[in-house]
Amino acid sequence: MNINLTLFSQALTFAILIWFTVKFVWPPLLAAMESRQKTIADGLADAERARHDLEMAAKRSADILREAKEKAGEIVASGEKRGSEIVEQAKAQAKVEGDRIIAGAKAEIDQEVFRAREQLRTQVSAIALAGAGKILGREIDAKAHNDLLDKLVAEL
Repeated sequence: MNINLTLFSQALTFAILIWFTVKFVWPPLLAAMESRQKTIADGLADAERARHDLEMAAKRSADILREAKEKAGEIVASGEKRGSEIVEQAKAQAKVEGDRIIAGAKAEIDQEVFRAREQLRTQVSAIALAGAGKILGREIDAKAHNDLLDKLVAEL
């Protein structure tokens, strides 16, 4: 065996292997690597977009939370205002009702005073008739002297 022939045949075989690899094996490997690079680049871009969207969502949620707190404060203030209005309205109604009850009681007291005065007048006139009857020693006719007694009662 000749070393030159062996070396030459090995070089030729290696050249065919390189040609075969460059022609048939290398393009699919490059395509797979480019596809993988594109996938990784897309994934990184998606991650960046997701991070940006997350920041925007956090800002929006903070704004919504702030608005909700403001609305809750407004609702509480409105409720407190309405509560105080109801209390004031109830106080006004109670005062009106109390004034009405007091007016009714005063009217009833005035009626009772009037009845008591009338009763007192009748009793005074009966006492006056009885006293006058005893003084005169005879019975006084109440019907005959009714006008006189009415005037006397009115003066009392």
